[in-house]
Amino acid sequence: MSGVIGHVREDRFRRTARKLCGLESWRRRLPITIWLPKYSVECLLRDMIAGITVGLTSIPQGIAYAMVAGLPPQVGLYSSIFPGVVYMLFGSCKDVTVGPTAILAALLAKYVARSPDFAYLAAFLSGCVILLLGVLQLGFLLDFISKPVISGFTTAAALQISAAQLKSLFRISGKSGDTFIDAVVNFFKNIKTVHLWDTVLGISTIVALLLLKKATISTSHTSSAWRVNVASAWLYVVRARNALVVFVASIVAFILYKRDLNPFALTGKIEGGLPHFGPPPFSTVVNNQTLRFDQMLEVFGAEGLVMPLVAILESIAIAKAFAGSNPVDATQEMIAVGACNVLSSFAQSMPATGSFTRTALNHASGVVTPAGSFFKASLVLLSVTLLADAFYFIPRAALAGIIAVAMASIIDFSIVRKLWASSKCELAVWVVTVVVGASAGLEYGIAAGAAADAVRTLAAAARPQLHATLFKIGHQDCLSVSLLGSLSYASAEHVAREVRKHGRARSLVFVLDARMLRNIDIGVAENLISVMTELEKQRHRFLLWNFSPKHQRTFEALQPGIADRFVTGPSIDQHVLGLEVVRNDNPLSTVT
Repeated sequence: MSGVIGHVREDRFRRTARKLCGLESWRRRLPITIWLPKYSVECLLRDMIAGITVGLTSIPQGIAYAMVAGLPPQVGLYSSIFPGVVYMLFGSCKDVTVGPTAILAALLAKYVARSPDFAYLAAFLSGCVILLLGVLQLGFLLDFISKPVISGFTTAAALQISAAQLKSLFRISGKSGDTFIDAVVNFFKNIKTVHLWDTVLGISTIVALLLLKKATISTSHTSSAWRVNVASAWLYVVRARNALVVFVASIVAFILYKRDLNPFALTGKIEGGLPHFGPPPFSTVVNNQTLRFDQMLEVFGAEGLVMPLVAILESIAIAKAFAGSNPVDATQEMIAVGACNVLSSFAQSMPATGSFTRTALNHASGVVTPAGSFFKASLVLLSVTLLADAFYFIPRAALAGIIAVAMASIIDFSIVRKLWASSKCELAVWVVTVVVGASAGLEYGIAAGAAADAVRTLAAAARPQLHATLFKIGHQDCLSVSLLGSLSYASAEHVAREVRKHGRARSLVFVLDARMLRNIDIGVAENLISVMTELEKQRHRFLLWNFSPKHQRTFEALQPGIADRFVTGPSIDQHVLGLEVVRNDNPLSTVT
């Protein structure tokens, strides 16, 4: 026998080793080896067009998100370059574009306020955490964060980031604060310091972006070739609207600057060229005091774990949204995003993940393979090395307008109506996440939402629904009680109480219907036996209908005399007719 067991274990080990170490497994972990041999000139042209289109959006957004985090503008561009190159090698979803995002920038801001070195270390640590989760195949842990929590967190983040733009949009004085409430309070407190021309430019940027987004040239099968070509060209203008608006605003600012007029707050000098390559800082200086690595970890605290969590949530959610009917390899996406952050942290980059706006643009531009990320990164690299001086004249109000419009597209209030109609408990979870996130901070919002969701789940487990139906068979009154799903120990008292309350009526045959019962805790079974004993003394009878063999063994272990209560079959009628309700010849003994 031991030899057989050893042989089985050896076969299992070989199958596992073949699965993990086989050529196909390694190819899945390096997807470029799958699509590169099939690459064609047509794919090259389509990926190049998509990459350039996304790159034109990545440049202004990268600068803007770096400023949201309180970092030098070039850091946002570096964070668009190196993750893009790494994702081309490890990414499994052709549409996903990895780079800085507004939510990660907002989470990072309070650490960067101490020192920019925290941003580079955050990228490294976030990448290590994500990479570890991917290697250990722990992606299933993300399934415990529900849709209301994710939606509430995203909405709170969008509100906070939008409110933080009020300072640049209207060029008011004061600090924007760390939360939505702080930003709004600061705006009204300093509303008298509003600058007219920054306000005009910021609002004009928002209006122009919204109009360009809606502007289309309709075509039909009868349209002329000239009209079709114009519509196609206009489509690319619409897709590059962020870059177009920034370009126009910069030209206006430059012309006014040449005439000794400076009505706008400008981005200022950007340190162009390549970043300083090297390991991320494991120590830093804050207020003339050197912080060691362990002290930097203390600054991040448990709240710092929110960044890798949000990064992988964003990336996998985006990959699933654009994968269509194709499956998404969550493990590979975690490995890809983790590798992007770890490697880019050696090039002065902030944490990066998939961006919904740029991914949607990548998809709409007809990208074919992850090589589109390479062309996007190449365009951003050219801009930061050759055009850094031109970025000096980008007005901050224009960047604030771009961020405000981007955030408006991810605020999801439509879910409120759906949750109100389907589950008010889930709506309460969404409200808790939004309110706490907007008032106390985004990391506290997602923690509060997850805690509220856990309470909701535990409450549902402690108070399962038991469907009771009265019916008559012959002259006998019956009550069917359906036991559904999994009855955990938390529901033991509730289940017994619900069954007991029906025993106040006239003599009944209780039919405990277990057709839909998956699992029952021993505490629930014990309480049910106690209730059966109590009610049978009051001239009631019980039938345990269609209990599985496993569940029958549980009841029989607790009370051996219960075996004759178990009945099976498609109908309960003949079993009820065989009972004598008035007599109680075989009552159960009390469970001790």
